[in-house]
Amino acid sequence: MLYAGGRSLLHAPPTTLRSVTSRCFIRRPLSSQIRMSTQLVEHVVLFNVRDKTDPIKVNAMVNGLNGLKSLDMVLHLTAGPIHRHRSSSLKFTHMLHSRCRTKDDLSNYSGHQSHLGVVRETVLPICEDIMAVDWEAEDLVGPVVPPPGSAMRLQFVKLKDGLGEREKEEVVGVIGGLQEMIGVGSHISFGENFSPARAKGFSIASIGFFPGLSELDAAAEKAEIVKQKDRVRDYIDGLVVVDYVVPSSHSASL
Repeated sequence: MLYAGGRSLLHAPPTTLRSVTSRCFIRRPLSSQIRMSTQLVEHVVLFNVRDKTDPIKVNAMVNGLNGLKSLDMVLHLTAGPIHRHRSSSLKFTHMLHSRCRTKDDLSNYSGHQSHLGVVRETVLPICEDIMAVDWEAEDLVGPVVPPPGSAMRLQFVKLKDGLGEREKEEVVGVIGGLQEMIGVGSHISFGENFSPARAKGFSIASIGFFPGLSELDAAAEKAEIVKQKDRVRDYIDGLVVVDYVVPSSHSASL
């Protein structure tokens, strides 16, 4: 979540991370959170850094954002350059993906002086556009902290005006159904955006997590996945699609 002048640029009231079976969460070291079924809140920010920005300033932004993962209330956070941009109308250069457990955790993160300082000093001075979405990811099966080298495909969906809940639910259902098709070791987080202020009208979001880029590309080319997406293509007014590779702690800057 980004702030400027003490006011939130994004409003993201999260829900509680809890086990699907017990509806409670026992804090474990992140390294032990290898694979679990959970409900949590996803927070994604896309940045468009101005052309010809000094690389030193870009590195300062990326390093500053990644440094926020050390805050106690942050469950997971990664930030870095976008690997591939597949959208025609909107341009972004960098991405942040974070996860949190409770509303209080995200609120404390948003108001933390370290976060405010990074945004004020390194993000706002060099970015000409920022877009963000938040959604509740239920029954998420996979690592809470995606490992370095794993690939992510982020997709934001803008529905055509005049569509009702039936069409929206159909789109969400198609995205959720892709879980059974994307391959072993991969999984999808998806849901409806509940923070419209910086979402530019995009109301549905998803991230596909893959062991690497080869697995991501193979899934994208599967005929059955393309067929499922074609079912709801007439409902869609716009898409933002970006690919991102989770960097190691030594290669996040670019």
